[in-house]
Amino acid sequence: MHIFWFCAGVALILVALLDAFQTVISPRRATGRFRITRLFYIGTWWPWSRLASMISHPRKRETALSVYGPLSLLLLIVVWAAALLTGFGFLFHSLRAPLADTMFSGNDLRSDLYISGTTIFTLGIGDLTPHSSWARLIIVLESGIGLGFLAMVISYFPVLYQAFSRREVSISLLDARAGSPPTAAEIMRRHAYKGGGDALNILLVEWERWSAELLESHISYPLLCYFRSQHTNQSWLSALTSVLDVCSLLIAGVQDHAARQAQLTFAIARHALVDISQIFSLQPTTGGQDRLPLEKFDLLYGNLCQAGIRVCRDADSMERLKKMRLLYEGHARVLSDYLRMPLPPWIAEQPRKDNWLSVAKVREQTESVSQENENLETALPIAFPDDQHHMF
Repeated sequence: MHIFWFCAGVALILVALLDAFQTVISPRRATGRFRITRLFYIGTWWPWSRLASMISHPRKRETALSVYGPLSLLLLIVVWAAALLTGFGFLFHSLRAPLADTMFSGNDLRSDLYISGTTIFTLGIGDLTPHSSWARLIIVLESGIGLGFLAMVISYFPVLYQAFSRREVSISLLDARAGSPPTAAEIMRRHAYKGGGDALNILLVEWERWSAELLESHISYPLLCYFRSQHTNQSWLSALTSVLDVCSLLIAGVQDHAARQAQLTFAIARHALVDISQIFSLQPTTGGQDRLPLEKFDLLYGNLCQAGIRVCRDADSMERLKKMRLLYEGHARVLSDYLRMPLPPWIAEQPRKDNWLSVAKVREQTESVSQENENLETALPIAFPDDQHHMF
């Protein structure tokens, strides 16, 4: 037995199985700087994102970036299978088991890799048969691991796509409440009606739970971070950041709204943002363009006042909001740079077409007609028909 090939084969098999176990089965955050999955995404995401960023058309660029998530899942499975195949091939090579191979003479590594491949994928061709009891035992063991690996991979797909679907449902629902891309100013404006404060409170409750689900699913399956939304102006990062913006605004400078729920939602949303950034070993950055400079801050508060929202416009209002932003914007910015997902503005730079605006215009016309009818009925005197006078 050749000790080197045996140790290399055992190490490769254990590393592949442990990495697959941590990535697929274990619900806890995977640890280790030299895991196969971590090295795979470090080595493939950077060149892929760089090449996609060279595409000038926004929609085509987003399409190229969206392909990476599902494709990387398939490639990762191929890497795991290749590691297992190679590891068992090294074991066969270490045993020096005689093989009746007509293509390669002697104890050739290529023959050992071939018999390992036909075994792990349960082909059962039988053209190579090792004349060793230990080699036959390894064949049985590899066949069982290959079958279990296939079952594990099949169970991996539904879990991932269910978590992705649950995430995207709330993001799609946010389109009518926050615009596309979502902005804090638009969320506040679309809830500036009688009873809108209660509706906004319910929305924050829903996003508190959404943030908790995002935290649990994306820590267990970091691959989901690369899965992008179906619409160009939407992403899980922009939705999470816009909710944090609204919570910061409610806590730091808006009156007549329950700030308690805003604090609860802010806490879990920030927790999710920080932990996800730590998965990729990203450090928060303080550089970059300010999302809310002084002139936009004045415009933001002016728009809120026009919508009928009471704001705390004192000398320290901007400073309080800045303190809130410092708690999460660094993590959001570094994730935006890494994942190529733009952060949402505080105020929509230009009006975009969305379903909510179309429906709102129709409703405004209906309310206008109803108001005219009410005014007309109030102005007309009550008159009785002639036949009613004869009845008396």
